[in-house]
Amino acid sequence: MQADTRTLLRTGLWIFATGAVAVLAIFTVLGGMGKGGPYTNSGWLALVLAMGCLPTGMLTLALAFMKLFADRHR
Repeated sequence: MQADTRTLLRTGLWIFATGAVAVLAIFTVLGGMGKGGPYTNSGWLALVLAMGCLPTGMLTLALAFMKLFADRHR
């Protein structure tokens, strides 16, 4: 595994984990979620963080796995 592939994997995991922790926090310590969204301002901030981190983390991880797959076939 090349160093840049390892960096992509690590970065993607950290970004995705940040989004997952934000979602977990919304439902546990930040007041929960209703039909209209989170109940607290902190919940809204965590929702925005999750909506940014989860897709970005998934795309970064997808890129890292494609690069890892391509590196193994070289």
